[in-house]
Amino acid sequence: MFFVASKLFWLLAQPVSLAFLLILAGWILVLLRRRRSGHLAIAGGLIVFALGAFTSLGFLLIRPLEERFPRPEVLPASVETIVLLGGATAGRVSTARGIAEFNEAGDRLAETLRLAALYPDAKILISGGVGLLVPEGEPEAVTAERFFRTMGIAPGRLVLEDQSRNTGENADRTAALLGAAPGPVLLVTSAFHMPRSVGLFRAAGVEVVPWPVDYRSAGNEAFGPDLANPILNLGTTGIALREWIGLAAYKLTGRIDAWFPAP
Repeated sequence: MFFVASKLFWLLAQPVSLAFLLILAGWILVLLRRRRSGHLAIAGGLIVFALGAFTSLGFLLIRPLEERFPRPEVLPASVETIVLLGGATAGRVSTARGIAEFNEAGDRLAETLRLAALYPDAKILISGGVGLLVPEGEPEAVTAERFFRTMGIAPGRLVLEDQSRNTGENADRTAALLGAAPGPVLLVTSAFHMPRSVGLFRAAGVEVVPWPVDYRSAGNEAFGPDLANPILNLGTTGIALREWIGLAAYKLTGRIDAWFPAP
């Protein structure tokens, strides 16, 4: 139920959808001769769109998330398991073409491959099913397995968890596979996604060494106009808002202990 509710909520609450719905509602109100309310709704939609697309707001929102869990200054002496969270592949394209097509979070796969070479005895646990309301394509873990095997990783090192649909299920199902006292565990996911992931893995009883990748901000942005790439700006704003809302939702439902998990 939580999975369905969260997907439906975000379908409506993401900046592009929210701007469209406000403008649509405003247009309908104007047609119904409620011009003042209609104009306010249209103005609200335009403001949401303009802030998301033509300012640096998204980078300011995502930066605290990315900086919450820095990489360790010293590599762990040993690692039992490298846990890779799904979200780095394009499921429909990968399935149709029989390849491992990366999306903008492809750093997750590339960095896991590098860590696998640094820790040749470590298992690689790939956690990711099909996180869509209408399933489309193969589980992300299956796509990632194809990539690692193509890159020469021995099949015996790969552990697949291909049923999880969101981060909460990633944590719970991975914890079940790791079992008690799993040894040192490296967690690889996008930097902006690390606070929510660490909070959920802690709640599932797994202490991890965070290994953030896929940074979206430079860390030195100031608020102001940003006209160069409105599509990128909108995407970054949406990602940041989704993470902040996800943190609040998991805290309110008792899934994590803190509003903003810390090291």
